Amino acid sequence: MTVHLNHHNAPTIGEPAPDFSLPDQEGKVHNLNDYRGRFLVLYWYPKDSTPGCTKEACGFRDQRAAYDELGVAVLGASVLNSKSKAKFAAEHALNFPLLADESHVVAQAYGVWQKKSRFGRTYMGVSRETFIIDPEQRIAAHWPKAAGSEEHAAEVLHWLRQQLG
Repeated sequence: MTVHLNHHNAPTIGEPAPDFSLPDQEGKVHNLNDYRGRFLVLYWYPKDSTPGCTKEACGFRDQRAAYDELGVAVLGASVLNSKSKAKFAAEHALNFPLLADESHVVAQAYGVWQKKSRFGRTYMGVSRETFIIDPEQRIAAHWPKAAGSEEHAAEVLHWLRQQLG
């Protein structure tokens, strides 16, 4: 597998979505193929239980019924382990799977494993990005700078409603 460390290597609209097989907060493994035939929202977030990530997750939680109505699945993904995801999900009553990409191999395939800088320190981490994968498992939409806010889930839902009319 090729390792991509910069943003320009994220899959582009129309390209096949990179495959994945990752455990969620309950240890259940999710594969890209499980979602064939329906739209899938795969949103990447930097870290469990941090303020921006919590707001974003709660936005998807609160919109869950609307996503279900459209037949669209939602998966959150980050690099901490399933135990960390389970704690995050329990604290905020999150009602969708949070995938644990501990080796960050899938994050690399999606181009979201990037060099970040904070307080003068440079490190590798997950950038906050959202991908919509279509029923044929191609990238249908990409928010490269997703907002860590409750409104992001509504923005993604609006895009889906326009497509599914």
